[in-house]
Amino acid sequence: MDHSSARSEGVSETLTAPASQTRDTSWERFESLYRSSRDDVYAYVSTLLRDPAAAEDVTALAFERAYRRRRTFDRRRGEERAWLFGIARNAALDELRRRRRVAALVTDPEDAPERDTDDGAEVALRRTAVQTAVANLPAREREIIALKFHAGMSNGELARVLGISESNAGTLLYRTMEKLRKACNATA
Repeated sequence: MDHSSARSEGVSETLTAPASQTRDTSWERFESLYRSSRDDVYAYVSTLLRDPAAAEDVTALAFERAYRRRRTFDRRRGEERAWLFGIARNAALDELRRRRRVAALVTDPEDAPERDTDDGAEVALRRTAVQTAVANLPAREREIIALKFHAGMSNGELARVLGISESNAGTLLYRTMEKLRKACNATA
């Protein structure tokens, strides 16, 4: 029997099969999740670690873990995005434990130069006040802010990632936002 022709037939059949039979929908879903979440996951991890290089490494690790565990995802337990942020959170906390230091916020990257107007100066002052107020929050509250605003999570998703009830997540978020408002108003 000629093995080379048998192999060629298999290859030909695979190449001529309808596209739906050769696609790995699991991979396509994961790729879509990666493309839609990578910047938000990086921003969240960067907020926790305060080290851009380490945040890149932890973000890559989080996606690697998510990819290896993609078949264990259970939609009944929540959305893929919340599941991914839970993995990213655990990877970041592992890194923090490894370093044995407290998480602190990274300052935002420098913005493009503002126009020389009074509005630009006022916006810069408000931004600085918010950054300072967030930096002075305890680590848990900074994490809540990062999940809510970097990841754009709902209170239910926040609760699942943090392992608390949805009402508790809402209460913590409300109290944290009130602290930020008071701190920002005090500096104004």
